Amino acid sequence: QVQLVESGGGLVQAGDSLRLSCAASGRTFRSYNMGWFRQAPGKEREFVARIKWSGVNTDYADFVKGRFTISRDNTKNTVYLQMNSLKPEDTAVYYCAAAQLFSDISGAYNYWGQGTQVTVSS
Repeated sequence: QVQLVESGGGLVQAGDSLRLSCAASGRTFRSYNMGWFRQAPGKEREFVARIKWSGVNTDYADFVKGRFTISRDNTKNTVYLQMNSLKPEDTAVYYCAAAQLFSDISGAYNYWGQGTQVTVSS
């Protein structure tokens, strides 16, 4: 079992940067593929980025390509989401999740964090 705790959210202005962290418990973290999702008020949860267990392969939603970077440090059981050039439409609760599959579908993820709020003002 994997427990996930996100941190790093906050209130920023458009154009600013934030780095989200997701700390995982359990010795099996390095065997899981990890993803970041987000959910804005009144909207469905959507895929943001994913990274393979090895850290070699990554994938992004089109709306964050070139602005967000996902990475992981398996020695620290942590996955990161570096968010640059933030826009008001990036405002959402951001969740990290762990899966056996390398997927952009939320249903494929077995474990979820509690989420961290990111608010971008214009």
